[in-house]
Amino acid sequence: MAVIKELIRKESDGTLSFGNYEFDTKQKLSDFEYEGDLYKVKTFKEITKLEKNGMFVYESVPGTTVTEMKTTENEMNFQVEGWEDCSITVELEPDTEYKVFVDGTNIGKMKTNLAGKISISIEIEPEKKTDIQIVKY
Repeated sequence: MAVIKELIRKESDGTLSFGNYEFDTKQKLSDFEYEGDLYKVKTFKEITKLEKNGMFVYESVPGTTVTEMKTTENEMNFQVEGWEDCSITVELEPDTEYKVFVDGTNIGKMKTNLAGKISISIEIEPEKKTDIQIVKY
């Protein structure tokens, strides 16, 4: 599987990759600069969490590896892989509706809460990345 050995990195296409679900103990890296912002990642087999400038961005339980994350004003795209099915929470715009796609399949419309968070549960297939796309409705 394609875990991120350095915990977080900027890819050649400008996207962000982070997380390593293979660690038995919590690993973290702070003050990673990306596009003028500072990121912090905490990751291991039980949880992966990403913060941007001290604010929540992403969390998965259990831990995952996220690749090619790109966020714009209207959407968030990334690939995720892990060792078992997981619950993913991301923070977007508060009190806003989004369409959520998993591997290209529209799984429905979801509305963020007042904090801007939505949670989705996905089935993980070993040795396979799952594409996630969240688009403002």
